[in-house]
Amino acid sequence: MRGGNDKMTIMKLHFHGGAEAVTGVNYLLETGKSKILVDCGLFQGPKELEARNSKPFEYDAKTIDAVIITHSHLDHVGRLPQLIDAGFRGKIFATPPAVNFTRLILEDSVRVLAEKAQHAGVVPMFSQEEVNQVMSQFVPVDYYKKTKAAEDIEFTYHNAGHILGSAIVELDSEGKKIVFSGDLGHPPAPLLRAPDYLICADYVLVESTYGDRNHESPEEGEERIENVIEDTISKGGVLMIPSFAMERTQQLLYHINDLIEHKRIPRIPVYIDSPLATHITEVYKKYPQYYNKEAASEIDSGDDVFNFPGLRFTLSSKESKEINDSPSPKVIIAGSGMSNGGRIVHHEVRYLSDPKNTLLMVGYQAEGTLGRRIADGQKRVVVLDQEVEVRAKVEKISGYSAHADQFYLMDWIKSFKKIACGDGSGKHKLTKVFVVQGEAKPAAALASLIRDELGITTEVPKLGETVEL
Repeated sequence: MRGGNDKMTIMKLHFHGGAEAVTGVNYLLETGKSKILVDCGLFQGPKELEARNSKPFEYDAKTIDAVIITHSHLDHVGRLPQLIDAGFRGKIFATPPAVNFTRLILEDSVRVLAEKAQHAGVVPMFSQEEVNQVMSQFVPVDYYKKTKAAEDIEFTYHNAGHILGSAIVELDSEGKKIVFSGDLGHPPAPLLRAPDYLICADYVLVESTYGDRNHESPEEGEERIENVIEDTISKGGVLMIPSFAMERTQQLLYHINDLIEHKRIPRIPVYIDSPLATHITEVYKKYPQYYNKEAASEIDSGDDVFNFPGLRFTLSSKESKEINDSPSPKVIIAGSGMSNGGRIVHHEVRYLSDPKNTLLMVGYQAEGTLGRRIADGQKRVVVLDQEVEVRAKVEKISGYSAHADQFYLMDWIKSFKKIACGDGSGKHKLTKVFVVQGEAKPAAALASLIRDELGITTEVPKLGETVEL
């Protein structure tokens, strides 16, 4: 028995996404009385993986009681409009910043998908109408507030430290406790607090994006970006940084601001060539209470950590094109982070073939993306239907990753007790860990380490697999 129940409830956990891949996160938890989803994201990467986005859901959306969102990246929220279109009318829970970000992310996706659909001669996956309906069903929930998601399911958000408002989900139902890590951050981060450590759980789902490697420290990352900028200046070149509009861009601004204030780099033009990143930065300014103590203290002292001399946000296409007329050296930060769309590809067409220039990668590059091909050392790539020779210097900095590395993932798993521990929902003992949200190699490496070092039953679920809890 658990939690005073006379009868054990058999739950079913379905892995409809986030298994055997980093993206497309979509878990269905089915109890005897309720069905809830944790995340509903787009698949991103190889074409065969992205093709899954146009397939019907493997479940009846009308029967889902609620959706619990861990954070607002597209691979966690991108299929919400399709869920609405399929008949879902329940509540969607997310932290207040995640609600704000989701609107921006989905509205930007409407534009991008419309352009792709027009190019391919097909109907877009969703429109602004579905996005509006999604937003009307959101319920903002802050950290550490136990919330009823369905008749027999409660959950509590904890800080995941990945992006602003990202959350670990601690879910309680029928005396069982399941923890979904979401995406865990890599502390110490320039802006955010470190992820929370939890103690009690029966089952844990842990991400494994970097389950087979460790990052350099954030301090090393800041030092390396200083060196890359100085190298670009000395060569009179262009530094291109494909960056995710959320978190990575804000981290870069924070560090470049610090480098300029302390006169570690000269003032040069820095362009944020991303309307989405510009709007997201405005949201960041609204939620300083989510920052770590150091960042909050700087803001309290009057420092605008997202602004410095030489910084320019380019919203319109006209302003974006005018960057070409600006003399070098200069820094261009633009989406998308994997070079699979957005304004960065226009700059890559123009500047990749010049050895004076540098392409700096500060985020994860999924299989099948242009960014991954460049990161893997391809010397000729196709960008915007043009073959481009890669003569520019290609640099990678892992210290800016918003994902925990192997060391930190293991440390986080170690916090869960292997002996029964109690809270208001009953007694819990970690029974099994599911390693998710990673490609095959890192997921297998992390699972093996958890089994060998911690002696915990660990599984790497397959896409479409169902397990009983």
